[in-house]
Amino acid sequence: MADCFDVIIVGSGPAGVSAAFPLVEAGLRVLMVDGGKKATLKSPSRPYLSTRFEDEEQWKWMVGESFHALQKINAVSPKLRAPTHAYVFDDFIAQNKIKAKNFVAVGSLAEGGLSNAWGCGVARLSTDELADYPFPESEIAKSYETVTRRIGISGANDDDLSDYFGLDVWSQPPISMDVLHQRMFDQYASHKQELTSLGFRMGRSRVAALSRDIDERKACDNSGNCLWGCRNKALYSAIDDLPSLMKHKNFFHKSGFIVDRVVKNNEDLAIEGHDAHEYMTFRARKILLAAGTLATTGLALRALKYESSVRLQSCPTAAFLLWQPRMLGAARVDSFSLGQLSFSLKFPGDITAFGSTFSTLGIPMSEFIRHMPMSKRYSADLLRHLLSSCLVGNLFFPGNLSTTEITVNADGEMNIIGGYSSSVSGLMSDAACRLRKSYWKLGALLMPMSFTQGLPGGDIHYSSTLPMQHDPMLGQTDGNGELAGLAGVHVVDGACLSALSEKSHTLTIMANADRIGKILAKKIKGIN
Repeated sequence: MADCFDVIIVGSGPAGVSAAFPLVEAGLRVLMVDGGKKATLKSPSRPYLSTRFEDEEQWKWMVGESFHALQKINAVSPKLRAPTHAYVFDDFIAQNKIKAKNFVAVGSLAEGGLSNAWGCGVARLSTDELADYPFPESEIAKSYETVTRRIGISGANDDDLSDYFGLDVWSQPPISMDVLHQRMFDQYASHKQELTSLGFRMGRSRVAALSRDIDERKACDNSGNCLWGCRNKALYSAIDDLPSLMKHKNFFHKSGFIVDRVVKNNEDLAIEGHDAHEYMTFRARKILLAAGTLATTGLALRALKYESSVRLQSCPTAAFLLWQPRMLGAARVDSFSLGQLSFSLKFPGDITAFGSTFSTLGIPMSEFIRHMPMSKRYSADLLRHLLSSCLVGNLFFPGNLSTTEITVNADGEMNIIGGYSSSVSGLMSDAACRLRKSYWKLGALLMPMSFTQGLPGGDIHYSSTLPMQHDPMLGQTDGNGELAGLAGVHVVDGACLSALSEKSHTLTIMANADRIGKILAKKIKGIN
C-alpha cells in the first residue's frame, strides 16, 4: 500500500462510507482507516422467543462470558449492555482521551462505527430546517435520494408524518406492525382532531430496515432480535457497504489503525497513528474526518491547537412505558423490535419534539425491573403479566436546548461538561402531560413514574461542534465541510451539522457526506 493518496477518510461509519462512494467512483485513490474492532460473539440465529425457550447457551449473548451485561449495569441504554455489541464501544473513551462530567460519552472504534448498534431511525430535514445551512437545498436533496436508495428505508405510508419525514418517494413499504401498535394506530384514525389540539401527530416510523430484499440483504422476518443483531442484515450497517467499496482497485482499507494526529506542514497533509505493531504516517491531498462527532472534534481541535471551548449539541431525551389495559394477557409473538409508530409534538415557541414507540419483545425483563419502584421479586411478578400489553416510547427535543461544552487541553485530553437549557425541565413536564393525554385517547396509559428524563449525551445524537457556516471562523467549517484554519481537512460527520433537529440525524449526516464527496471528487479531478 502506498503512503500517499488523493483522499484519506478517517472512519468507516455511515459518514465515511457515504463520502467514499462518489470519490472512489470518480477514480480517486482513497484510503479509509478505522479502529478495526470486530464482532466476537454471534447474535441469535433463531427468533427471539424460541431461542429464549430452547437455547441452553443463551446466557452467552444475554449476559456474556465475561459478564458484560452486569459490568455495564449502570449504562444508559440496553445496547451498551448487550454482549453482542460490546466490541462496538470497546476502548473508545481511553483511545480518545475523554473525560466527561454530567455527560454520557459514547463512540466507536469498530468497522462500521455506531451503525452496528443504532436504532435505524431516519428522516430528512425540511426546507425550513436547512435554511441556515451554507449550501443550496437542491444539493443535499439529490444526496438524500442517493443514500436512501443505497441503504434501503422502509415505512412509506400516506399518513400524518409523510411530509415530516419526507422520504416516502424513495422508500419501501412499512414492516408489519404488532397487534398493540396496530390497535393504537386504528384508534388514532378516530381521534385525529382531538389529538391535533394537543399538538400530537402520529404515523408509521421510517427506519433503515428492509421490508424487501436488497441484493444479499434480506427483508425483516420479525424475529425480534433487533437489539442483539439481525441475522438477515435487514438493519442497515455501514459495514455492509465495505464489500462494495473494496471491489474498486483504487479503494484501500486499513483496519485496526488508530489516528493520533492530523498534521499539516505547508501544503502537505498527513495522518499519524498506530496499529497493533507500529507507528505509521499516511499522506493525502485531502483528509476527511468521519470518526464520529466526539473523535472528529478531538482530532480537529488538537490539529488546530484550539483550547477554547466549543459547544456540542445533543438532544434532551426521555423514555416512558405505555400500558394498553384492553390488551392485558395478549400472547407474546415475535415482531419487529425497533420503531413501529412515531409521533411529533408541537410546543409554543416553534419547538417540536419527536419520538417513537417499540415492542417490549426482545428486551430482557431486567431492563424494566431496574426502573420499577418496588422490589425485584414483586416487579418480576407484575411484569410477567403486564409486559405483553406494554410498549416502550422515547422522546427527543432539538439539540439547541443543550449547553454541553467541549475543551481539548494542551495534553490532548478532551473534557466534556454536559448540561441542558433551563427551559428543558418545563418542556419535559409539558411533554409528559401531553403524551399522557394523547395516549389515553388511544387506549394506552402512560405508566405512573415511568416518564424518565435522560442524562445529557444519553441520546447519542451528537453534532455541531465544528458547524458549517457561511463565513466560518477558526474551529468552524464552510459549506464543503472544510475546516477553517486547516485547509484541505474536511469534516463530513455529525460534527459539521449546522444544527441538530429533534429528528433522527444519521441520514442527514450520510446525505451531507455524499454531497461533500461529490463536490470534492469534481474539484480534485479539475471538473467545474
